[in-house]
Amino acid sequence: MDRNYARYSFWLATAGDDLTPRPPLDGSIEVDVAILGAGFSGLWTAYYLLRRQPSLRVALIEAEIAGYGASGRNGGWCSASFPYSVTKLARRYGREGALALVRAMRDTVDEVGRVAQAEGLEIDYIKSGTLLLARGDHQLPSLEASFRTAQDLGIADDYVWLDARQAAERIRVTNVRAAYYNPHCATIHPGKLVRGLARVVERMGATIYEQTRVTAFEPRQAGVPGSRPRLITTRGDVRAEVVVLCGEAYLSRLPGLRRQVLPVYTQIAITEPLSEDLWAEIGWARRETIASMRLGVDYLQRTADGRIAFGERGSPYRFGSRISDEADVYEPARAALERMTLEWFPMLRGVRFTHHWGGPIGMPRDRMPTIDYNRPTGIATARGYTGLGVGTSNLAGRILAALICDDDSPLRRLPIVGHRSPNWEPEPLRWIGTRYVQRTLLKRDEEMERTGVPPRRRALAERLWQRS
Repeated sequence: MDRNYARYSFWLATAGDDLTPRPPLDGSIEVDVAILGAGFSGLWTAYYLLRRQPSLRVALIEAEIAGYGASGRNGGWCSASFPYSVTKLARRYGREGALALVRAMRDTVDEVGRVAQAEGLEIDYIKSGTLLLARGDHQLPSLEASFRTAQDLGIADDYVWLDARQAAERIRVTNVRAAYYNPHCATIHPGKLVRGLARVVERMGATIYEQTRVTAFEPRQAGVPGSRPRLITTRGDVRAEVVVLCGEAYLSRLPGLRRQVLPVYTQIAITEPLSEDLWAEIGWARRETIASMRLGVDYLQRTADGRIAFGERGSPYRFGSRISDEADVYEPARAALERMTLEWFPMLRGVRFTHHWGGPIGMPRDRMPTIDYNRPTGIATARGYTGLGVGTSNLAGRILAALICDDDSPLRRLPIVGHRSPNWEPEPLRWIGTRYVQRTLLKRDEEMERTGVPPRRRALAERLWQRS
């Protein structure tokens, strides 16, 4: 049955692209590089591979359409933030290793804008930075600690601390006590980027097979002459010299990877375009991305056409890492998003919300992305962005291209290369633990917002969340 792909997000609906699926795979084929997934990771990998070696035969195998997953449903932050904290990176890999990754992620924000301009992609790119807010006294200690940590690591030279009055000069949100500005983020239209990248890699010679689901993969068999890795699909096998596994949360459906990433849902609501009078009340002229210090996570952007997109965590984790369309829009989260939008911006009362959508992101057990190429087996992968994949996936694509082509790029020496996260716990422990953390963080936020007082000590759920 044909899907109405425009319903999966505002970004897909307004990408200005024909969402009719490309032809599926029709029987088994052989190529040089076979990529599972036509989202950001797969497309960026194909792009940089073909920039290096234009003669490569590259095939992308997509279960739905390019951008169907998180790449077409995110909050539109092209951020230098990394899923694994810089403090932990410094402890694990040393200060210089951590700083090298920070610099690489900051370069990535510029690289996405550079490629978009070079390839003629109108993606509403503006390097607007991020405003991180303390909404209420209970969020102020966390904001101050975050700013001090950045200063201690020497990465806050271009950050700007703002008191309540200074923050209000940038954006008028209720109950803001302080904020700081981090310039290393761009606001984009992710639907235009992912759909545009798909067209670009096709022009470069890649083939995208859509509506072709991968059910398994096999590595190269050691000691077997002529053995090649392959993707096994519902429409035939794809054999290649290199198989690249992207697909993020959907990788949890594959044998061998079921416990490597946890599908965690996120959800977004977006308003109708606001009037000039409302924008005069709100401010937000620079279009910074916005977030607060809530444990439950919130993320906002002002779109190029004058809407507010407000996102937060979505439906609860489902037993067995199950992913389905029914979980995309979770009614309690939908209502909470509309309520929070009006709490932040009371002047929006009466404004209509035109789109609600959600979808799963992939969270590894240690929150550290995996970017790896095992040459003997022929299997490469990029996964586990924990909701920060718009920027990280570009860096991952450049790293994978360098590894596969055996280029001596400094990116190959970043500390994340070759990492593999531990598996998540088996069920029912995975379901019990994840639901406990989700419920507790929600209650913790509600308690702090009600009392205005931060708790004296972290709850067990917070400690588990920080370790996961």
